[in-house]
Amino acid sequence: MNEQLCQRLLTLQKVPGMVDRPCSLPLGIPAIDKVLGGGLMRGALHEIAAAGEAHLPAASGFALGLAASTPSLRLFWITEDMGLAESGTPHGAGIDAFGFAPERLVTVSTAHRRDLLWAMEEALRSRAVGAVIGEMRDGGIGTVAVRRLSLAAAESGTLALLLRAASPSDASTAATRWIVGAAPSSVIPEREIRSRFTVQLVRNRYGPAGSWILEWSDSDERFILAAHAQPVAAPAFDRSHHQVA
Repeated sequence: MNEQLCQRLLTLQKVPGMVDRPCSLPLGIPAIDKVLGGGLMRGALHEIAAAGEAHLPAASGFALGLAASTPSLRLFWITEDMGLAESGTPHGAGIDAFGFAPERLVTVSTAHRRDLLWAMEEALRSRAVGAVIGEMRDGGIGTVAVRRLSLAAAESGTLALLLRAASPSDASTAATRWIVGAAPSSVIPEREIRSRFTVQLVRNRYGPAGSWILEWSDSDERFILAAHAQPVAAPAFDRSHHQVA
């Protein structure tokens, strides 16, 4: 698997017409872009965690929507074999719904967490890759691994997204950490059904945190603030989680 990935990256690096990348990706939502200092920082690692196992599709959609705003370069989606067994591979129709051409997607599966981190780091160092999503299941990630991913992203200016299946309890040194959940969809007068997301920015190294309810607009191919939405309550991180029989 390692040799195949290396050969794939070498081939992609020969793609002509690559240009210098901007240092940030504006979401086009002033309230969010303001707290991010202009937009989501390129060349940095960002964590996106599902509010719970059932919300992983929403978190995946949010990650894909962010990655879709990168230039017309490849997206590497790297996941553990366990993730494929539980959630399956990204679906072509779902990818297309977020304005992302399926042919830009390269999927990689790994047997172990260390292989996932290695594959992410290698993909991040390729300037032919616009974004890298690394999908993790349960468990933490060490500060050394986060540092290596952050350095690899900084070297190439690639957007690095660490997708986690549940809200983590470990400390983070990533540029941002988001907690994402699903919200009831809305139907606008044109009969367009818009997926809604509860989005909580719980860590921001360069500004304040915040909470929003967003919609994905097919016509605009970007996230927008949900109309007539109630504010999102901040998560109670100081409370222990108890399982109920």
